[in-house]
Amino acid sequence: MEASSTARVLVVAHKTAATPALLDAVRDRASRGPARFHLLVPNPHPPSWRPAEASHPRVTEGEQVLALALPLIEEAAGGPVDGTVSPRHDPMDAIEETLHEEDFDEIILSTLPRAVSRWLHVDLPHRVAHLGLPVTTITAQERAREGAA
Repeated sequence: MEASSTARVLVVAHKTAATPALLDAVRDRASRGPARFHLLVPNPHPPSWRPAEASHPRVTEGEQVLALALPLIEEAAGGPVDGTVSPRHDPMDAIEETLHEEDFDEIILSTLPRAVSRWLHVDLPHRVAHLGLPVTTITAQERAREGAA
């Protein structure tokens, strides 16, 4: 019975997986009721990367993101958090595949600021909203530029 009353929250992030903004969002969601969180990191390799290039220096980048972020997200969530690195480079493909494999009740999407975010440039939050689940989009805080008013 407890499992059915606990919301499953899919957290999608890459470079923003351990930002204060995302951790605050997880903390806020956890404070609103029982929830289990799963961190999904889309494959960080560029589309031209080939698996045969096993010596590629970014082979473990997704695993490094998980290793850094999971303990921080667990602390924010107040409990265990699991995570995976998707074999899919496109974040929409990674999300759809994950939703096909597991049931989730909502999605937290964490992205870089608009000036540098590829995810915002391809309107990922809007596209994910069409999947029929509540979506919370978290944008990492942009660093103030030196000399800016």
